[in-house]
Amino acid sequence: MSETDTQQSEAAPPSADSGRANFPWQRVPFVIALVLAIAGVAYTNISHQPLVGYWEFLALAIAVVCVVTKWPELDSKQAQFRLIWTQALHWVAVLVTMNMMLVSGVQQLLPTPATSLVLLTLLALGTFLAGLSLLSPQICFLGIAMGAAVPALSWLKQSMVFFLLAAVFVVGIGMTFWLSYGRAAAPDNSKHQVEA
Repeated sequence: MSETDTQQSEAAPPSADSGRANFPWQRVPFVIALVLAIAGVAYTNISHQPLVGYWEFLALAIAVVCVVTKWPELDSKQAQFRLIWTQALHWVAVLVTMNMMLVSGVQQLLPTPATSLVLLTLLALGTFLAGLSLLSPQICFLGIAMGAAVPALSWLKQSMVFFLLAAVFVVGIGMTFWLSYGRAAAPDNSKHQVEA
């Protein structure tokens, strides 16, 4: 092998297999953030108590995820410094807006479950806009998923009785068919035993 061949093989980019092996682990922070956001709304709806510190913590955690996601792509200190400051200003604006919704005058207008949905909406918007500014489809998708969770959670709460009735209906139909199938199969077995 010549010297140029060894240099080319050393400079070759990592194989696609190594990228695929890290693929699930790269998505874990986004999945955790989405689960935490939905869990926060669910807890607020059940307990009827606002989780002010929880939403602030989640906003800061998503800010860290945004910086950590984009950091390996930056090659200069100036770009890294710009990333930190732009994300810091962006998420401070989101936190200020979230806290404006928690002022006592605004709180009197909104019930507690609605406040949590509003805070999730603001968090989703902040996440989506951060993804746009960073040109990160993963962060954009996280913002879209959080935003889609808002109407889904309110619809789910309103239609819980419908789901309960539908589940009872499906179980009843299933039991009816299962019992009738069991009764129909029992005489057939006795006929085979008599013929033998």
